[in-house]
Amino acid sequence: MTTTTLPGASLIPELRPEARNAPESGIVEVVNHGRLKPGLIPLWVGEGDLPTPDFIVAAANRSLADGETFYTWQRGIPELREALARYHTTLYGQPLSSDRFFVTGSGMQSVQIAVRLIAGPGDELVIPTPAWPNFAAAIGVAGAKAVCVPMDLAQGRFSLDLGKLEAAITPKTRAIVINSPANPTGWTATKTELTALLALARKHGIWIIADEIYGRFVYDGQPRAASFHDVMEAEDRVLFVQTFSKNWAMTGWRIGWIEAPAAFGQIIENLIQYSTSGSPVFVQRAAIAALEEGEPFVAQQIARATEGRRIIAEGLKATNRVSLAAPDGAFYQFFSVDGRQDSRALAIELVDNANVGLAPGTAFGPGGETGLRLCFARKASDLVEVVARIQRALSA
Repeated sequence: MTTTTLPGASLIPELRPEARNAPESGIVEVVNHGRLKPGLIPLWVGEGDLPTPDFIVAAANRSLADGETFYTWQRGIPELREALARYHTTLYGQPLSSDRFFVTGSGMQSVQIAVRLIAGPGDELVIPTPAWPNFAAAIGVAGAKAVCVPMDLAQGRFSLDLGKLEAAITPKTRAIVINSPANPTGWTATKTELTALLALARKHGIWIIADEIYGRFVYDGQPRAASFHDVMEAEDRVLFVQTFSKNWAMTGWRIGWIEAPAAFGQIIENLIQYSTSGSPVFVQRAAIAALEEGEPFVAQQIARATEGRRIIAEGLKATNRVSLAAPDGAFYQFFSVDGRQDSRALAIELVDNANVGLAPGTAFGPGGETGLRLCFARKASDLVEVVARIQRALSA
């Protein structure tokens, strides 16, 4: 049954255009196509195959057993905000106060709040693409416009042209969205590039929304990627969006945080109040355990991703049909297949013929149309099998 035959279809034109025009996810389309296929290896979404560690689950269970099932602090329980401050202070080597951190119901809610803080109808936000599609969607739902600036691509590697980025800035521009390390490309900004981006934002009096969610997943021997924390001053217009999903295998828990100037506290609290009224306490207790006890697990995650990156890059290159460069950060391999321009059709074909689930590059905006995204945060034996299946499918 199509939408137009459903009861209420005639009322759709009366809905707000921001709601009507919210795009369908090109990733979910492929997931729904192959979700129930027996034996399919799913590498189409941004999560690994490890369940949440027991020590995190145990913290949530203790909280539930203690009866912590009531409304709580809208900004997050003080213990979690303090744990976030300690974590960031250690990670970035500079003191950061707990009043800069606000607990959200996911990284996605952090993005929505960041957009709502600074943009609305008639405003523009610039996004280097290919990019996670939820950025542009969140901007559109807020009534603003996402302005996509395709990154340069040479020999499978993406790079950011600051001249092109500045050319996209207009009097309507409110922010630049910077995701580094990047989903889906693995592009990772250097400290020099972040300094230049910050200078550009300062020059035009605009904001930076910084998604550094994959900052621990880098492959140059460093403990983390370069961050705007390394180059910014206290009064710079930078909002950080974050999540517990990736580092600690907590995608299903739906908890994240936003880092912003302490003076924004009441405003952010209000936005949380009028959307979710805060995150469950037992989930926040689990998040504290992740921060305080989770370093060995994070190290395990990074080690697995490092090996997965090697398996996938070597295996795909061996097909002699693929253009790619191993990513500098995050846990995705973005690649294109020679002679294949329609990545949506190719993703469907790989589900049907190879029993492998990948995300089509068409979902990630201009510059990504011919690519496929593969999440390699998975056990090595699965990735070896994925490579073999893709090799057979491409040689058929």
